[in-house]
Amino acid sequence: MRELIKERGSVYCNAGAWEKFKAQLETIQPSKLFVLTDSNTRKNCLPHFLQNASLSIHHEIIEIPAGEIHKNINTCEKVWNILSSKGADRNSLLINLGGGVVTDLGGFVASTFKRGIEFINIPTSLLAMVDASVGGKNGVDLGMLKNQIGVIRNPLCVLVDTHFLQTLPANQITSGFAEMLKHGLIHSQAYWNSVQSFSITDINKAEQLIWESIEIKNSVVTEDPTEKGIRKTLNYGHTLGHAIESYCLEHKHKNSLLHGEAIAIGMILANYISFRILGFPEEKMEQINQQLIGYYSKEEFNEEDIKAIIELLVYDKKNSHGKVYFVLLQDIGLHKVDCEVPNDIIFEAFEFYKNLKSA
Repeated sequence: MRELIKERGSVYCNAGAWEKFKAQLETIQPSKLFVLTDSNTRKNCLPHFLQNASLSIHHEIIEIPAGEIHKNINTCEKVWNILSSKGADRNSLLINLGGGVVTDLGGFVASTFKRGIEFINIPTSLLAMVDASVGGKNGVDLGMLKNQIGVIRNPLCVLVDTHFLQTLPANQITSGFAEMLKHGLIHSQAYWNSVQSFSITDINKAEQLIWESIEIKNSVVTEDPTEKGIRKTLNYGHTLGHAIESYCLEHKHKNSLLHGEAIAIGMILANYISFRILGFPEEKMEQINQQLIGYYSKEEFNEEDIKAIIELLVYDKKNSHGKVYFVLLQDIGLHKVDCEVPNDIIFEAFEFYKNLKSA
């Protein structure tokens, strides 16, 4: 069994993980047990969970609608009301079975209900496994603005079962893959190279690369749990990527993008900005961007779109004292945080992206 042992939020993967899960339940003996799903995971993932969890105590299933659009305080209120009406107390346990929306929102609900009840995350999407599985970030969106409301609190533990990936459509796999690529860019040339061979059809290789991605993120958040320094590197490509994701969700004339699809665009833009500001090697930048554009379809942004996206940057959580800060790279694995970027270079980056063609 692959495992990361932590004071809170230990991660267990595949063989033996369900036994660890059962041992946790036996240890804490929750007064009431709730399983949070969305409409997709209730249908596609709950049967596998119930078969392997072998729950010996009564449990309640709570279902929320699927999709980022429902990751808001209104959905939280509905879940809080259900917990309250079902008699949840401070010794209750909430199991979050789903992708990033379920684990982010469920963690926030649990962390705030009666000032905090225990929760366990069982990520069912690739994105949730490699991104939300460690770090303890829980929260919801504020309107179209990503993750503006939340807390940092680790779950009791995290269970990664790659069987759930078989339930995902291809675009969800590709979305999660973007975070693995990001880990390669901020961590090392070696992982960037190896992650290129990721294929969901090669189960053993996929598990290995997923686990390496989890370990990379874990090493960063362990060193900087409250995001004062190196943890900011996990936001590479996210400053513009989140703004693009928010803008496209809000405007009906744009294609609605999955998180990883938006972050892939953000990374291409950040690679160019890194080249312009920090001297990221041009040949390497172009090679990386060719690889990214080969995985993710191009989107079109006109001048008005870009202006609106830049305006959204003021809401980025890394900002301070009214300044917008970027994470940039001098090379793969060599990063610099808190970089200011002039708007004219952001426009240049979008022009570069517009003209980028796959080989």
